[in-house]
Amino acid sequence: MSYPVPAGQHETLLEIKKSKFHSRAGFVDSRDAAMRLLEEARARYPDAGHHCWAYVLGAPHSPRSAAMADDGEPSGTAGKPILNVLQHKDLGDVMVVVSRYFGGVKLGAGGLVRAYAGAAQQVIEALPVRTQRAMTTLIVQADFKDEQYLRHWATQHEGNVVHCGYQQHVELTLAVPDESVGALRALAGSVGFSVKVPAG
Repeated sequence: MSYPVPAGQHETLLEIKKSKFHSRAGFVDSRDAAMRLLEEARARYPDAGHHCWAYVLGAPHSPRSAAMADDGEPSGTAGKPILNVLQHKDLGDVMVVVSRYFGGVKLGAGGLVRAYAGAAQQVIEALPVRTQRAMTTLIVQADFKDEQYLRHWATQHEGNVVHCGYQQHVELTLAVPDESVGALRALAGSVGFSVKVPAG
């Protein structure tokens, strides 16, 4: 399975009744990555009154995690509208942070919902996208002589080596596209190394 994800970061500005909504969107594949993107937004706009955000991790129609925060705005007026926009876009592994500078005119709850949703919509529509393939992580134990062959196999199948350890055997942690898992297991049977799913 593959799905669209952000190809990079993008920023837009939406101004409503003198309030400025700076939106930043980008690729995140973990909560840690999402919090780093939030810190980047805070650092870029240190004087903003609010840094409201939402993210979706995993495939857009079956995400493994989603979260949001109003960051001091009235409950439900910021994080939820941003998340609603993300959930209606065919885009996974994405986060939007909207940093707001208050312009002196109160927008009211309805106005805030529309403003944050509009700011999120604007940045998502401008965001460059690429296709992300769903990956499976597997641990392969093999003889040392097979290490280079396995590394080459992973590259050929658009996978990558996440970790490599050496004991009596070489132990490679590979991230492999879902559709190549069967081929790796078949290869293990013919060459004589073991493939297992990581614990936990």
